[in-house]
Amino acid sequence: MKMHSSERQTQANDLEVLSRYLPMRGGERILELGCGAGQTTRELAESHPGLAILATEVDAIQHDKNLQIKDLPNVTFQLGGAEAIALADSSVHYVILLKSLHHVPGALLTQSLGEIHRVLKPGGLAYISEPIADGPFNDEEVVRRNAFSALEQAVAAGMFELVEQIFFHEERLYEGFAHFEEQVLGVTHSHFEIDAPLLVQIKAAFEQHLDHRGWAEFSTPQRVDLLRRPQES
Repeated sequence: MKMHSSERQTQANDLEVLSRYLPMRGGERILELGCGAGQTTRELAESHPGLAILATEVDAIQHDKNLQIKDLPNVTFQLGGAEAIALADSSVHYVILLKSLHHVPGALLTQSLGEIHRVLKPGGLAYISEPIADGPFNDEEVVRRNAFSALEQAVAAGMFELVEQIFFHEERLYEGFAHFEEQVLGVTHSHFEIDAPLLVQIKAAFEQHLDHRGWAEFSTPQRVDLLRRPQES
């Protein structure tokens, strides 16, 4: 696989990288798998009003919250996982996964990538962004490595062509430990077994990164696999 180590130190976020690597012309259709609370969904919809975006979320609690969003007319929210996408074959121009592939159960990774291949138009692009198991903000190392392995196997099998592999650092800013708890430990799509003593340890580790404002900033390395469904498939 191609690796561009010169980009490894670039500070960016997924919306910036998406805008650089995906044409995203008016009239095209995007599928975002694992949209979470829809922050990037909103940014995409507002900056590209001509796009039709289907944003799916496997967590029913978050999906119910997403259904309350009424000011994004070019977005449709749908409940469902990557392993069973409720779309016709060859029906979308782009598929986007932002830090969500490693949440797919390992036994369903190959099936999920097969579904992504199925719904993409021939020549369509999949933008799959995943945290690298490195740096101070590092958890879920095994599932992240499994996600990368599944991608590499899908390319080796000819399911996708690797267009580019992109590396960058993404900044995460938390305005105190309560904000960190809400954004990381309190998400409903993951279940953390955290008892009181462990929470004390997590808080102590977090507070080592506090600045003079009482905020903590983490620089998280990211890897994007930009994949194309082959024209002949």
